[in-house]
Amino acid sequence: MRLDRTCLPADFAAGTFAARIMAPEGPCIIGFVGGAAFDLTPAFGTMARWMEEEHPGAVIRARGAPVALDLDALLSNSAHDARDPSRPWLLAPIDLQAVKAAGVTYVRSMLERVIEERCRGDASAAAAVRIEVREIIGDDLASLVPGSAEAMRVKDALVAKGWWSQYLEVGIGPDAEIFSKCPPMAAVSCGAKIGVHPNSAWSNPEPEAVMVVNSRGRIQGATLGNDVNLRDVEGRSALLLGRAKDNNASAALGPMIRLFDDGFGLEDIRRADITLTISGRDGFALEETGAIGSISRDPTALVAQMIGAHHQYPDGAVLYLGTPFSPAKDRGAPGMGFTHREGDVVRIASLRLGALVNEVDRTDECPPWAFGTGALFASLMRRGLPRP
Repeated sequence: MRLDRTCLPADFAAGTFAARIMAPEGPCIIGFVGGAAFDLTPAFGTMARWMEEEHPGAVIRARGAPVALDLDALLSNSAHDARDPSRPWLLAPIDLQAVKAAGVTYVRSMLERVIEERCRGDASAAAAVRIEVREIIGDDLASLVPGSAEAMRVKDALVAKGWWSQYLEVGIGPDAEIFSKCPPMAAVSCGAKIGVHPNSAWSNPEPEAVMVVNSRGRIQGATLGNDVNLRDVEGRSALLLGRAKDNNASAALGPMIRLFDDGFGLEDIRRADITLTISGRDGFALEETGAIGSISRDPTALVAQMIGAHHQYPDGAVLYLGTPFSPAKDRGAPGMGFTHREGDVVRIASLRLGALVNEVDRTDECPPWAFGTGALFASLMRRGLPRP
């Protein structure tokens, strides 16, 4: 797997970015302004602390130390199969933040969740159920405002037909599905392996925009995420969501956080597209593009349901917004749909956020998660650097 500057946003030199790298001395937080790199580790210690600044991008030059960082070498060394541990590589661009995810926020993915439920995790039944569901529900739910009177009328009609679903409840009902994707410090970076449990026969990536939120609920920027999912496990029971979602290397984030500034903000996220490309060792190839803005709940509404008077995150949080699509292209026998195979290279890209690239492997073959919060604090203490 090769990483190069195509992983960076097209306008990288014009934007403001936050990254984490593993350097020989330990994890460092790096800011980029105008393409120049600044080390913010001596000032803040952790990404979570830096994001508590009112405008984190505005303090990069004032609080950061200029550092000579070869971006080409950094990206190249971030590929898991070409990594020299004596040289820097990219880490997931967060550290102490809670890792949260919103589900069923797009009509297309909502219908796929309904299909999983009706199939009870059996991928071979998906094609027939997909046709049946669309004949009854259709795609016109995209115009519904979740929680609205019209949405409740649709709910009543579906209940009368015996087709109500827990996924439709969170898709068009008043309350969003928001769950914990993985513990803090467990997310993997661009270039790392991503994990699929070998017990799963129906798995897929979920390409998503991810909001970076501080402890006060302020959205400070955005990055890309892959919410790797075991569809057959979740389809068996919604109570298995944790088993389907939270596995070794199942949450990827990166390559960097694009901080909001005068040239980039929430409206740019709402207008953006996200593209998924999958390349398999078996010659399988898939490419799909979806509009982030086709989301049924605005990012600000989802963040407001995640954090506030009823639920606090003192180190901040990131929120996966949900996927605009779930790949359904047949891989193998007709009607079997898509599932991952070892060696798949997954690329999730958006023009102004860059590209998140990972290779699929078994969860027990991915590097085990060994560097947690304690290790981070120990590293900062050895270097005499600030902690939260």
